Amino acid sequence: MAHTISEIAEAIGAEAFGDVSIEITGVAEPADAGPMDLALATRRKYSEDLARGRARAAMLWEGADWQALGLAAAIIPARPRFAMAGLTAALDKGPGYAPGIDPNAIIGEGAEIGADVSIGPFCVIGAGARIGAGSTLGPQVYVGPDSEIGANALLHVGVRIGPRVRIGARLIAHPGAAIGMDGFSFVTPEVSTVEKARDSLGADVDAAAQSWARIHSLGAAVIGDDVELGCNTCVDAGTIRPTRIGNGTKIDSLGFIGHNVVVGHDCLFAGMVGIAGSSVIGNHVVLGGQVGVTDNTTVGDRVVAGGASVILSKVPAGRVVLGYPAVRLDQHVDIYKALRRLPRMMEEFAAMKARIAELENGA
Repeated sequence: MAHTISEIAEAIGAEAFGDVSIEITGVAEPADAGPMDLALATRRKYSEDLARGRARAAMLWEGADWQALGLAAAIIPARPRFAMAGLTAALDKGPGYAPGIDPNAIIGEGAEIGADVSIGPFCVIGAGARIGAGSTLGPQVYVGPDSEIGANALLHVGVRIGPRVRIGARLIAHPGAAIGMDGFSFVTPEVSTVEKARDSLGADVDAAAQSWARIHSLGAAVIGDDVELGCNTCVDAGTIRPTRIGNGTKIDSLGFIGHNVVVGHDCLFAGMVGIAGSSVIGNHVVLGGQVGVTDNTTVGDRVVAGGASVILSKVPAGRVVLGYPAVRLDQHVDIYKALRRLPRMMEEFAAMKARIAELENGA
């Protein structure tokens, strides 16, 4: 489907220049762009590649001289990176799932299906579940009994939702995501080595060999509005109270949210982030890829944790942390510099030790 430059500019709230009637059907990097593509040269350094492509129009940075770049038209937003959100939304052709309810879908007794809902082949909707209006369920989606999904949700192939889960409007769940399945909670008849280790803070422990008994998850999960979950992300059900994820939070692929965890609103978690059970994550928290958060701790509002950090204790609001264990970013840099100097320092120490030995022997 073709869109004119003026239509795109209006959709993203940007200024358009030149021949705004030019139609484009896609976007591309400058060197790869063809005549029907909008080239993305949102920084000056990217404009050098425009001459290698065949784009007639481009999205440029503020103050760019589009005519000097040999273009017939240009879109210049105030904040190009933010404009990418609107641009890609306007050009996204969607997942391509068929409308309507596939005859191979199974819908349980008492389930309520809203208006204009699409349910793909081999979906299973549990008894008493409710699917909000305008929602799309791709093939092989499972929705457990008595669960509720808000309006305009998009559940991609193979998403699994457990029983009694409550989900707000406009959820996007990518393939393989699982919400509200049993949490990892086990106990032994007598005090276990794990409990003794926690109490002793590192002393050797001993306990009789025992089998583990499951503590069942009764709390389900509650997901807010406008949440997005990446491929194979898991949100465990709470033990007694529900696990909660606030409005607007986005979690990348392979994320894990343990039982009883509370995540605030508008958080951003990169791939492979793991939050252990009963921790509380504040609002607007950003966790880089592979960040881990220990159980029963608190991460304050607006915290930013760099990739592969391991948070082992409470982090106050607004702090930027990095490392294992995670510490203030400036402190981590000092620690890393000292660590790199350590081999040389040890050589100097060994030399001083040898010299002292010589002096002592000489005396």
